Amino acid sequence: MPGAGPARADIMLIGEAPGAREDESGLPFVGPSGRFLDELLAGIGLSRDTVYIANVVKCRPPANRDPEPAEIEACEDYLDRQIAIVDPRVIVTLGRFSMARWFPGEAISRVHGKPKHAAGRTVVPMYHPAAALHRGDLRPVIQADFATLPALIAAAGTTEAAPPTSNTEQLT
Repeated sequence: MPGAGPARADIMLIGEAPGAREDESGLPFVGPSGRFLDELLAGIGLSRDTVYIANVVKCRPPANRDPEPAEIEACEDYLDRQIAIVDPRVIVTLGRFSMARWFPGEAISRVHGKPKHAAGRTVVPMYHPAAALHRGDLRPVIQADFATLPALIAAAGTTEAAPPTSNTEQLT
């Protein structure tokens, strides 16, 4: 599954892998966690039209299991190219699998919402939106973490966001 959003964006959200609904539609975050993600973005004045959304793993793992290290490694070059092309100032990792790339050995419960600067970008680890669907007590935590993004984007500078040529732009 390719990512979705403008070819250049200030912010890139990186999830773990497509789920069943995403696999059917070809778009990331279209199920219940996608609706919550839309709500989170709207809460800070953003929308899918202004952010790029990708996944660490580009194909749905069987039975919706967690991605395996070999699968993450197999998709790493593709994600690297997406990051290079989109050139986001801020990368938001959604969940532990995308977080592990920039925060190896860390637990999401300890580092969520704490930005790190890496390779000229600000990387912010956050809980995956699905976590709030499984644990209601995480909903305000995730909302508070998202509320920090406008200031982080402003501090990181801005780029000119080109409008998407379609709802989904495949980056190769």
